[in-house]
Amino acid sequence: MKSKRFSVLGLFCTLFTLVMALAWIFPIYWITITSLKSEDQTIVVPPSFIPWPPNFDSFVYVLQTSPFIRWYLNTIFVSVTVTFFSILFALMCGYALSQLEFPGRKVVYTSILVGFMLPFSALAVPLFMMLNHFKLVNTFAGLILPQIVVPLSVIVFKQFFDDVPRDFRDAALVEGANNWRILFRVYLPLNWNITWAMSIVTFIGTWNNFFWPLIITNSTPMLTIPVGMTQIQLAYGVQFAEICATAVLASIPTAAAYILFQKRVTQGVMAVAGIK
Repeated sequence: MKSKRFSVLGLFCTLFTLVMALAWIFPIYWITITSLKSEDQTIVVPPSFIPWPPNFDSFVYVLQTSPFIRWYLNTIFVSVTVTFFSILFALMCGYALSQLEFPGRKVVYTSILVGFMLPFSALAVPLFMMLNHFKLVNTFAGLILPQIVVPLSVIVFKQFFDDVPRDFRDAALVEGANNWRILFRVYLPLNWNITWAMSIVTFIGTWNNFFWPLIITNSTPMLTIPVGMTQIQLAYGVQFAEICATAVLASIPTAAAYILFQKRVTQGVMAVAGIK
């Protein structure tokens, strides 16, 4: 009786997981096949689930009638720069809060926790006013600087460094290493998986960020992909194939990053979950 109960529960969990997976996959599949249809085929009833032959006119139209390549390059530059400096800052800050003794350490960590709980929208207006004062509106510096500080990354690294035995640091100090060498030669190799996971999360979050680029940019050449997509939707109106082609093009880098580093991300998430 007990084994039968477990088999029924296992079947239910499997079916539930399958339904949830289909619910996630189907919209992506539908956007992809719609982008491969002509505009007339997108409104045919009943719809075709396998467009044949595939039509790439929508992709060509989007690339030829909008500065999509420029927006792509803008977004790549901003995302890579934010990811690099954000992880670098989080590593240094997490190490300092975990391993170094200095006045106000608890106050600094509490401030970071408060910053993590505050929504970014609550800080957008003062950030915009400050950047406007320094003439950084509609610049790459204005796009990048406010996104570099990610409280979650600092908290994750700090908690991981707390779990590293202090014997590692003490041994390195005896050998004459300074804090920079200890961080990058001792502690960083111990948490490569977490670093990779946080890097991918930061990259995807920056790539998909719509709110801040919408506020800080006011010219077409400075737009990023998420904001540029709204411009395309406004320009094309109800043209489903072109809109879906834009969405497919916009999602390629983030999907590729996750697929290439999926193992690293999984290991990093498991390591974070194992933090006490």
